[in-house]
Amino acid sequence: MELHLSSQSSTPLFSKPRSTIMIRFPSISVNLHSKRSRRLSRLLKISSSSSAEMMTLEQPGGKMVVELVGAFNELTGRMGHKTVLSSSSSRLLFKALKLSIPILHTLPLLPDGRSPLTKALSVAVILADLQMDAEVISAGILREVIEGGAISMYEVRDRIGTGTAHLLHESMRIKNISSKVEVLDDESASALRKFCLTYYDVRAIILDLVLKLDMMRHLDYLPRYKQQMISLEVMKIYAPLAHAVGTNFLSLELEDLSFQYLFPYSYLFVDTWLRSHETGNKPLIDIYKEQLLQSLRSDQYLTEMVENISVEGRYKSRYSTMKKLLRDGRKPEEVNDILGLRVILCPGSGVDSSAIGEKACYRAREIIQSLWKEMPSRSKDYIVCPKANGYKSLHMAVDISDNGRTKPLMEIQIRTAEMDMLAAGGTASHALYKGGLTNPEEAKRLKAIMMAAAELAALRLKDFPSSSHKGLEIDPRNRIFRLLDKNGDGKISIEELMEVMEELGAQGEDAREMMQLLDSNSDGSLSSDEFDLFQKQVELMRNLEDRDVQYNNLLHEKLRMEDSDGMIQVPIKSCQTGF
Repeated sequence: MELHLSSQSSTPLFSKPRSTIMIRFPSISVNLHSKRSRRLSRLLKISSSSSAEMMTLEQPGGKMVVELVGAFNELTGRMGHKTVLSSSSSRLLFKALKLSIPILHTLPLLPDGRSPLTKALSVAVILADLQMDAEVISAGILREVIEGGAISMYEVRDRIGTGTAHLLHESMRIKNISSKVEVLDDESASALRKFCLTYYDVRAIILDLVLKLDMMRHLDYLPRYKQQMISLEVMKIYAPLAHAVGTNFLSLELEDLSFQYLFPYSYLFVDTWLRSHETGNKPLIDIYKEQLLQSLRSDQYLTEMVENISVEGRYKSRYSTMKKLLRDGRKPEEVNDILGLRVILCPGSGVDSSAIGEKACYRAREIIQSLWKEMPSRSKDYIVCPKANGYKSLHMAVDISDNGRTKPLMEIQIRTAEMDMLAAGGTASHALYKGGLTNPEEAKRLKAIMMAAAELAALRLKDFPSSSHKGLEIDPRNRIFRLLDKNGDGKISIEELMEVMEELGAQGEDAREMMQLLDSNSDGSLSSDEFDLFQKQVELMRNLEDRDVQYNNLLHEKLRMEDSDGMIQVPIKSCQTGF
């Protein structure tokens, strides 16, 4: 099989429509008409075959099938990161993508220059990373379809489902919530946040927050005064609201982006100071994550107690750093939690799993003490003395200075997976407090509403994790094959392929050409192996394009601080932070 990407610069699915795709069976080669392609071919161990017949996926049906397969696999892979994805969730997402992709292709470009499909799938990826259910992700994809006036809410209800239509309706109601007040001061912003949490589905709130984040990531095209107006609204209403619903990474990035547009020179100062602690090209947090993870996994005593060890890392947000420097009056050298690591240990199931997990936490602390110098005054043992809400964890701060170069202290949390899950639930009240709800009873009541909404969605979609699910889906790529194989005979017939093409708005002839292209044994149908090979090529193309964008971003990061005259410029791209 051979892949040819056009000589134009390629970009990922979430940036602009894909370039022409050419596939040749049975071997694979990538032709980029450059020396890089030969190095890449050797790296991937890809060979070429000049004798095989070549066909192109230039027809609309083939292109949209590539989009459908790539987007479905990307989203379900992210959704299934922590829980097993149910077949009902897969079917719902598949229907939403089939309905949306052909419509979004027909809509005009957005004011920021992106295609509607790019925006819809970017929003869906963020929702999937948040482990939202299929109804919320489907609503995120369809929101752009509704905004474009291409389909009505009633059609969504009839073709996708009542739950998705309800979420879309709720998110549209939240859209202009700021217009309910004349002056956006602290009091009115707090009232708006409480109103949202009381009267709207929490999943619709999260969808709206993700849409706000996507908007904030693409504000460059607007005049400066509009950027500042939007950023002030996000800082006052939506960033605290993200805290309130427990989506910490959303709130941190919303704060940083707002800070960046409202006070660009202050942001540049803080960003430059934080980056001054970096050494070399690799982020400092990644260096320490890898070092710690390797040390933990190489300890035989620890690995006998636990089945899995993971380490998460975060940089302190620029906005939070600014607050500590200005509001708290701290000197730069007194801001000690710029870097943070969290160790999560998963002991084996059993009667004494909790006790074994606690013992594993203390063993992990001993390993950390052997790596870096602990600062006893900053250490706290919440396992022996849990917080009032039941929170358990070991907290410690270590000195990572080396070679005579002073660096800020790094904070490390150690906990079991069970402790981490309880912490996530227990911090909901704290998150609501940070979101502006200072009454504990009110926060408790709203938390109950939030949990009830999430449980209802999980029950409807049968997404509760269960040990009986293990082993049912060895390869996630089989999900979309089973959805295309409607009669369940273990192969995709030409009729089944034509049906999905027609649902995507393409001609039946497109299905015949694609069948001829993918059917390597010419039996008139696609086996799971043949379709899996096609999916691997879709994944290969996506990986190549994603890597190209990563390199582009790295180059932009390197060069953004100076213009052609050597003058400092204000950075515009976002920095993601937080656990």
